[in-house]
Amino acid sequence: MTLRELVIAYFQYPAIIAYLGGAIIMAVVYAYRPAPLGQTLLAMAAAIVAFPIAWYGLHRWVLHGSWMYKIKPLAATWKRIHYDHHQDPNHLEVLFGGLHTTIPTVAIFTLPLGYAIGGVGGAAAAFGTGLVQTAFNEFCHCIQHLSYTPKNKWLLNMKQRHMQHHFHNEGGNYGITNFWWDRLGGTYFGKVSDQQKSPTVFNLGYTPEVAEKWPTVAELSGGVATGHPATRIRQ
Repeated sequence: MTLRELVIAYFQYPAIIAYLGGAIIMAVVYAYRPAPLGQTLLAMAAAIVAFPIAWYGLHRWVLHGSWMYKIKPLAATWKRIHYDHHQDPNHLEVLFGGLHTTIPTVAIFTLPLGYAIGGVGGAAAAFGTGLVQTAFNEFCHCIQHLSYTPKNKWLLNMKQRHMQHHFHNEGGNYGITNFWWDRLGGTYFGKVSDQQKSPTVFNLGYTPEVAEKWPTVAELSGGVATGHPATRIRQ
């Protein structure tokens, strides 16, 4: 796949159109209720700083936690937004998170912060920035999962770290574009030899034994898949 083909594929996803469309709407809101320049820049900077922190925390303790599938109303959401993605990292239909989870999450972490800094205009600037960051995050996620080999060293390193998370050990490298919080949180590994191969890298700990006690995800999935996606066995 060439970079041009990747960009074309990226813009075909409705989620990307929704994120960028939302950012344009926030720009319109800002035009009607602007904040002073200093407050605007501070609100945008706050969103830029908060985004990777929020993503790291959610990815590590929510998406990779073992509590959502134990709560029946949340089990289907966990299955859709992360379990399915780890079951088969190359399954492009579940590459992006659901809009019903991503947009509210971005709003929760940016709107109050922006409003506290610059009122309505600051909130619009922060939320719009968060939506653009989400779109950028997903573009990098495409690079990581589509059959494209980046020439840029930063992008290549980022792809390698993320592939280690998916195919070697899910207990680290939680960042997508930013691994600073992995380093601070002690979850970064740069080489495969730094971590043992995880037996739950594709099922996130949702094993047949766990499914016997909390069966909702298994029922929705038609069983519990074990092993590498290329040699999958359902139990």
